[in-house]
Parts: sequence; structure tokens; C-alpha cells
Amino acid sequence: MRSDASRPDALELLKEIGGQARLTVFLGFAPGVGKTYRLLSEARQLKLAGVRVMLGWIELKDRSDLEQLCEGIPRLPPRLVTIGTSAFEEFDYAAAIAAAPQAIVLDELAHTNLVGSTHAKRWQDALALREAGISVLGAFNIAHLESVAPTAEALIGFPIREIVPLSFLKAADQVIAIDVAPEQLEARLHAGSIVRMEDVERALQGPFRAQTLRGLREMMLRTVDDLTEPALPAARVSKADALLLPGIDGEAFIERVAAFADAFNLALDIIPGPGVGLETAARLAQLHGARVIRMDLLEDGSPALTDFNASFVAVPKGTIASTFVTAPIDRELLVVAPDQQRAALSRSDIGQHPYAQTAGDRMRVGYGRLTVYLGAAAGCGKTYAMLDQAHQLKAEGVDVVVAFVETHGRVDTARKLEGLEALPRREFNHAGVRYSELDLEAVLARRPQVALIDELAHTNAPRSKFEKRYQDVLSVLRSGISVLTTLNIQHLEGLNDVVRRLTGVTVRETMPDGILELADDVVHIDASAQTLRDRLRAGKIYPKERIEAALSSFFRTENLTALRELALREALRTRAVTRRRPAIAGIVLGVAARERDMMLIQRAARLTRRLNADFTVVHIAPTKQASQLPVVEMLRETARTAQGRFIVEVDTAAARRLVRVASEQAGSTIAIEGVRTKPRWLGPKSFAQAVLEAGALELLVFAPAPIR
Repeated sequence: MRSDASRPDALELLKEIGGQARLTVFLGFAPGVGKTYRLLSEARQLKLAGVRVMLGWIELKDRSDLEQLCEGIPRLPPRLVTIGTSAFEEFDYAAAIAAAPQAIVLDELAHTNLVGSTHAKRWQDALALREAGISVLGAFNIAHLESVAPTAEALIGFPIREIVPLSFLKAADQVIAIDVAPEQLEARLHAGSIVRMEDVERALQGPFRAQTLRGLREMMLRTVDDLTEPALPAARVSKADALLLPGIDGEAFIERVAAFADAFNLALDIIPGPGVGLETAARLAQLHGARVIRMDLLEDGSPALTDFNASFVAVPKGTIASTFVTAPIDRELLVVAPDQQRAALSRSDIGQHPYAQTAGDRMRVGYGRLTVYLGAAAGCGKTYAMLDQAHQLKAEGVDVVVAFVETHGRVDTARKLEGLEALPRREFNHAGVRYSELDLEAVLARRPQVALIDELAHTNAPRSKFEKRYQDVLSVLRSGISVLTTLNIQHLEGLNDVVRRLTGVTVRETMPDGILELADDVVHIDASAQTLRDRLRAGKIYPKERIEAALSSFFRTENLTALRELALREALRTRAVTRRRPAIAGIVLGVAARERDMMLIQRAARLTRRLNADFTVVHIAPTKQASQLPVVEMLRETARTAQGRFIVEVDTAAARRLVRVASEQAGSTIAIEGVRTKPRWLGPKSFAQAVLEAGALELLVFAPAPIR
């Protein structure tokens, strides 16, 4: 991936932290992904911004584009090391300390230094330079990380001798993933930009095999995800905790929790309780891509829900669960009966999401390919990366056109459009407002091989053929034209509630998750929270008058870090070769006769779509007259719009009747909203407690939405 060359990251960073040296590591998954380009782009912008930057060690690989980026940047002379009759060049740590630049570029951090060097490894040089007050921009590939190397060796087929400890990455101030589409990497390989032409076929059979690249790419993203730890209150942490207790079917329990964690886009931690062996927990964790963590409170007594550092907590039905549902709920809670017998799922293992037919059509009639550049927020470099791919495609002789690209006034993005054919936009006035939209008919008439269509979640102007741009893109794909497009994570409909929980912002412009699942590839464009804030200050994202407000609201560090986590996980989720086997047959949502429960229906419907499950909304009215209130009809209409069934029952024992209705839909999970305040002493039980006592096998308790 090539990144926007307009980003004064380190300069603004140095200003913000008062000159404190920092270590930034760019992590790739294979040679040729663009690490060196990114390092030199950053160094060049530092120099243009007045920062004293030097090239400490860089491999230019005889590439003219890299040579151009180096122009005017001082290069530290290498230290010459004589071994036998041969002389070798090595990074000169002592000379770097003596030169005392503000920042230095240090590529190939996994390298083992030659004899006579101050440190044994180059990553040790990087840490020492930072300690000496010099900021470091460095890079290496994920295969060299100690925790990944054994698996990488099996994938690649030869030993990896240069190792970087995980502690080094944890010590870095920023770790940025460099992602790229496999076909783009393969094109670079065939062009001779990675290995010699005579070695291309051998590389394709070895380290550049599709399976190898897929595995390394996933490990890179998971590693960066694990290192991304936003400082948030527990109820906003993007993590699910599953309390594993003895005497239950642990495999069935974790399978169901994992399905919800996946749907909520959460990392899963398994907490073994007293009497549960670590071996059992570790086996389940490996099976479901989870971690095992210890919780000391379990040894001393019954924990409280607030003791868990997660936004989703799952526990077996029992004393602990009963305690949790009587307290105010500030996060999602799942209670599962330990001895339940599950009926067969009502849906096939393949599942049926709204765009399954489209996926099948594509395989039959040869739709165009869809590549989505996915980021955490505006300004992360999605459009620039898309344009970079367009230039590479053009150089390969592919007929590529710019159908719609929004530069947002960014000079370097606009410059990247030069040399590419751009189709005219559809310009028109409506109700006194001037609109500039994608001209769908012009794209279909031009019939390029590849079209660039920016901002996939965009809502089209009035008088457009389709309401949303993703519908335009589907139309273009159906005609056999491949599409490159961009998307920010907060625009996925299924993550709307997660984004609101994390940022406090309700995103109005959304698109169905199923569109992303149709993509042939999702390229994650990574940028740290610090980088995004730097670009915002530099005027690269919003106009000057909006900068301060954005910095103190949506662009707060904790918000951006949390969104980055979501984007990393969604990229992994959509890239999975095999989908998780459906574990949830359906959701039966109990609602009260109140207007705010219309939002609860919409919230549950979004979750149900991500679970690929059936959806039923149930209202239990105390009298027939109460069942005919206008608000009940509003709930019915909301359920219909959300593509769910709506059932009204009359019963004074609402909890018991809700459980009975759910039992008629085998394998379904009952869902309700939790309480905001603790029930009064000697007062009625919480509704969640009553549902559990009525015999619910599985209960999902939603955290109450904020009262507006």
C-alpha cells in the first residue's frame, strides 16, 4: 500500500508531545507490500516540514520511485565491515548518535547486525536511538515476529532466522499495518519489483502462494489488533468475556458466545472459573480464536458484572447470572443454561443473508470484482491507496477510469488523479441545491474494465436512479465492470450500535453489512489515532473551522483507537475463508408498550442480520385493550420494516408467556432490555430475573440505550 505523501505525521507528533522521541513501526505481511515506500514518504514529509531527518538504513531495490523519494534527504554513510576478503555495509549506530537527527529511518528491523556493531540486532538499535532522543521510523514483516515465526516457517517452507521479540512491538509508540490486495502484490511480483524475473515462478510456489499470503496477512492484522488497546471504560471495551464454569458443556457454551462476539465485532476472552482446567480453556480458545485470561475475583467469591473489563459478558445460568440481572446493566449480558439441549438450526449451515442471491449470480454470470478499501475514519488514506492501485493497473495495460472520486480539497489526492481518465459527473440542481453525483449511465456506456467509485455508503441526491451508492456499485458489477471503492467502518449498519457505544455518535449514513461480505477483497488502510489527529490538525481532513470541534469529539484518541479495532476485526471477518457455522437459530425480542422500544427493535434486527438468524418481536399485553394501543401498532410497523415477525399475546404473567412463545421457536435466544436502576428492596423482580426463573434457556440482555 502506498500512503498519502502529504502527511506531516512526525512533525505534528513532535509538536504535540514537546519533542519527545517516538518509535513507529510499519508492519507488513510480505516483501513488496509497500513498507519502504511508506517509510520514505514519511521521511520526505518530515524534511519538507523542517524536521532534521536522516536515512539510517534503506534498501532502494533499484526502484526509481524510491530513488525520487530519497532526493534531498541526508543519508547516513554506512559502516564498512570486513569479513575475510569481503567488505559489507552495515548501519552505523555510533554515527547516527553523533549526527543527532530529530528522526531517522531504519528499515529491516529484524536484521542481525554484523560483527563490531554496538547492538546485536537492528531493533535494539531502534530502541537505543529512541532512548537517546531520536525518533525512529522502522519496518519489518510479520513472519519475523517471535510469536508468528513458527507458523510462518510452516507456511513459507523454510526457516526464519531473523527474529524480533513481541516485547519490541509492545514497546513501540505506534504499530501500523501495511495491507495490500493480493492481486496488486502479485502484479508487483510479475513486474520484477520484488524478486528477479527468473525467480518469480519459484516465489509463486513458495512464499507468495495464495494460502501463505492469506495466513500471513491474517496474522499481521491480528497482531496489530492485539496491540490496539484503547483506554476506555469497561462497558466500551471491544471485548467479550466468557466465564467458563465446571459442570457445563464448555464447547457448546463457547461456540454460542463466539457467535455473538463475532456479530458484535468483539475479541473473545475465556475466563476459566475454579475447577476448570487451563488445558480445557486453552483448547477452546484455540478452536475459536480466543484468549485465556485469569480473574482473581473468582477465587474469593462471586464477581459483579462491573468486575469484567468487557462490553459483553457471557455466563452460564445459575447464581452468578441471577446476581448480574438484578443489578443495573451497563453492557450486553448473555446467560446460557448449562444443560440445555439445542434443537437443530432452522437455517442451513451456509446461511441466507439478503445478498446471498447476488453472490450466487456473480459466480454464474461473471460479475466484476469488488475491492473495498476499508478504514477507521476519514483521512486514513483510503482514496489515495485506491488511486495508487489505479495507476498500477493502468501501467499494466488495464482499462481503468475514475467514475467518482472525492478529493475533499486534499492537494496530494487531487494530484494523484493526474494521468487517469475521469468520467464527467452528473451535475444538477434540485430544490435550490446544487448536486454533483456519480453518472451511472456514463459508466455503463463507457464499459471500462475497472471503475473507481469512492464513498460506498454515500446517500445519493434526489432524482438519482438508486437511493444509495452501493446500489450503483452493484449495478456496475452486474454489467461485468470491476470496482475499487472506499468505506469507513462506522458506516456499516450492523455496527451502528457498537459505534454509538464506543464514540457516543449515531451515524445516520449506513449501508448493509452484506455488501462488504460480497467483496472479493477488503484492504485495510491502517492509521493510528495519533496519525489521524495529526492530519486533522494539518487541515488534511476537515476545513480549518471544524478542526478543534472534531479533535474534542469524534476524533478523540480513544474514539479513533476503538474504531481502528473495529476496522481491523471487520477486515479479518470478511476475509475468512470459511464462515463460522451458524450457532443461533433466531432472536425472540420482548418489547414493552413504549415508543423507545422501536429503537430496541432496530438494534436487535441489526444484530440478527449479522448472526444470520430469524427475528421475532413479541409484546405481552396485560389486557386485550392494552394490546390495541397505538404504540403497539407502531412497534408492529417497526418490526415489519426490520423484516421481523411481530406477535402480540395477552397475559398478566409476561415473563412466563414470553418464554413459552420462545420455546415454540426451537433454538432461539430470548432478548430483552436490561434495567437502568437496581430494583427496590422488597419490590418486584427485574424482568430479566423473572424470565430466567420462568425457564428461559438463553437470555440476551441489552444495555439500556441512553434516554434522550
